[in-house]
Amino acid sequence: MKKILLVYASMTGNTEIISDLIAEAIREEGYSITVKESLRADPKELLKYDGFILGSYTYEGGVIADEFMIFYEEMEQLDLSGKFGAVFGSGDSFYEDTFCVAVDLITEKLIELGANIVLDGLKIDLMPEGDEEERCKQFGRDFIKRINS
Repeated sequence: MKKILLVYASMTGNTEIISDLIAEAIREEGYSITVKESLRADPKELLKYDGFILGSYTYEGGVIADEFMIFYEEMEQLDLSGKFGAVFGSGDSFYEDTFCVAVDLITEKLIELGANIVLDGLKIDLMPEGDEEERCKQFGRDFIKRINS
């Protein structure tokens, strides 16, 4: 069975809720997943897993969360060739021009490092509610399908 790591940063709890929903769906599919806050994770851990999912909120002005930036910068030295990845995040649609841009920035970095991005980034406006909760779970299920195909 493939090993999966989910690393996230959350300030208000929105991104944490998204990560919980994704992890719940992956566990429901019968897979084990390790979930860590970015400040408690070492980017080198990505090399020990078959697949990983990274999540960050986008801070005002379109920047990656401070809590995630250390992890992001330390990834620079990794070769993620052969690893499956996906990215999710929360943002505030009030900031139309920079809504969830952290998802795009992290995805670009993973591609530069050789990761195989298997899903389009999941972007959630603030906290997932209603249909968005199901979108988060589907993201987890789709990740499992993609890394197994």
